[in-house]
Amino acid sequence: MKYNILILGASYGSLLGTKLMMAGHDVSLVCRGETAALINAEGTDVRIKLRDEDAHRSIRSAGLPGSVTAVTTEDVDPADYDMVCLAMQEPQYGSQNVWALMRMIAAAKVPCLSIMNMPPLPYLKRLPGLDYDALEEAFTAPRVWDGFEPGLVSLCSPDPQAFRPPEEGPNVLHVGLPTNFKAAAFADPKHTAMLRQIEADIAAVTLDAPAGFPSRVPGRLR
Repeated sequence: MKYNILILGASYGSLLGTKLMMAGHDVSLVCRGETAALINAEGTDVRIKLRDEDAHRSIRSAGLPGSVTAVTTEDVDPADYDMVCLAMQEPQYGSQNVWALMRMIAAAKVPCLSIMNMPPLPYLKRLPGLDYDALEEAFTAPRVWDGFEPGLVSLCSPDPQAFRPPEEGPNVLHVGLPTNFKAAAFADPKHTAMLRQIEADIAAVTLDAPAGFPSRVPGRLR
């Protein structure tokens, strides 16, 4: 089954987006207008090193089984998507336009997978024994999260290390350490089943290697 996935953040989010596209799923990246125009014109370019290879490979969105579309916060309806991935740094969610989109995501009750730099508040509310109210001080705009149901928010460890090369455009991402994304289950088994299907789809992707046998691409979803 092909899923339609919304990713907030076109920098770090383009790594997971590329993995999803390689597995045949469609991706929309939420970003600034200038970056959106560039991605829609030229696509994305994620550079990643395969095992036993010395040089990074350039994996461009053009020609992948899934598609990518870049949108701004004003031009997206979260209800059109099967899942939302939160890939921005935590302070960015407090900006006016992103906050408005977050309210729409919460109202649409779409399952959200976070690969943020810190766990979002609704996910922390799922963990027993935590003083949820006291943790709000660690967040730039804690009220952003008020409308989210904890069971609809899961956490994915952002272990892969990647950066935008300063000499390149914002549609290029260089992956320095392609370790796996490790995700927690959702409260609803149906949403967890979607994660497991995506996990299997990503794991099945291979690229031709110089030695003549297919090589799996690192940075899978677990």
